[in-house]
Amino acid sequence: MILSSEHQQIADMTRSFTDEVIRPQAERLDREESFPADIYKKMAELGLFGITVPDTFGGAGLDCLAYSIVMEELSRGYSSVADQCGLVELLTTLLNTHGTDRQKARWIGPLVRAEAWAAYCITEAEAGSDVSGIKTTATKVDGGYRLNGGKLWIHNAPIADVGLVLARTDPAAGKRGMSIFIVDLNAKGVSRGPKEHKMGQRASQIGALHFDDVVLDEEALLGTPGRGFHMMMSVLEKGRVGIGSLAVGILQAALEASVEQAKVRRQFGQAIAEFQGIQFMLADMAKDTEAARLLVRSAAAKLDAGVEATAAASMAKCFAGDAAVLHTGNAVQIFGGSGYIRGYEVERLFRDAKITQIYEGTQQIQRMIIARKLLQA
Repeated sequence: MILSSEHQQIADMTRSFTDEVIRPQAERLDREESFPADIYKKMAELGLFGITVPDTFGGAGLDCLAYSIVMEELSRGYSSVADQCGLVELLTTLLNTHGTDRQKARWIGPLVRAEAWAAYCITEAEAGSDVSGIKTTATKVDGGYRLNGGKLWIHNAPIADVGLVLARTDPAAGKRGMSIFIVDLNAKGVSRGPKEHKMGQRASQIGALHFDDVVLDEEALLGTPGRGFHMMMSVLEKGRVGIGSLAVGILQAALEASVEQAKVRRQFGQAIAEFQGIQFMLADMAKDTEAARLLVRSAAAKLDAGVEATAAASMAKCFAGDAAVLHTGNAVQIFGGSGYIRGYEVERLFRDAKITQIYEGTQQIQRMIIARKLLQA
């Protein structure tokens, strides 16, 4: 796909920022599991949060293709950093689409300026792929709601100021009995579990949240009562384009590192790039990286055109995630023993890639969606 001059400028700007700011810090951030607030502040200054949010609310006012490009270029430096961009994109999209003027004014600006941190609070012990299994409740009371329950593995949970929380408001209504609430995570009754120590994307902060009779006023409700599940599903396609783009960034970083290593690493008196087996690995890595990129950008273009993109987004996320896991493993192989050592980029890329097969819907769920669409035809 040939990019427009505007999209190419976005790609060039983000790539320069990644090379100058993110890549030099990636190894340290991974090792220390540090939250890179300074990087996020600089990203906000460049307009890299809220890519598709209208500029009237502080967003960049661009399209989903631009969002895909930004996610890829950031992830090429460090996918944990890209993940924060994706989180802000989904939350501000929900707020912009379903929020009241007051809710938009209160939260979108601070989120895109990196002045506040937010969490998307869906997953529970029995509600991962099956979101309909959530048990957190928001009971209607005079003047508002009472929130009770808990969430697991929530991005930004240890440091977030606000959470968009999916809860049951009508337990008898199934998927039509869920609502989304904007919750002050420093309010009485909210507690946080310890920060989880993850295999990959270690600079992103993950943890649990617990709600014990948290008082919510009417203004905390986002959108229409009972429509929370459908609202959440409405951003999943964009979310899958984002994670697919993140996986492409990991692939691109692995490809660049592997090509350079193949040129300089010597075995049997010659560069390993001279061996056909290595050449085939590099060729497969390059073609799958380009195929993943085209799938992701095609899905983004469909979203921008208002065309049904469910299968396209699932194909993009599934293919890109599987390719990232496969080829970061091949990158480790090309590096040999050094690729298995902490501090080498490909070792981190290998760990970072795995989560792309899990979050925003597992690869098994993506295949079910694709097959269902095929069989409906």
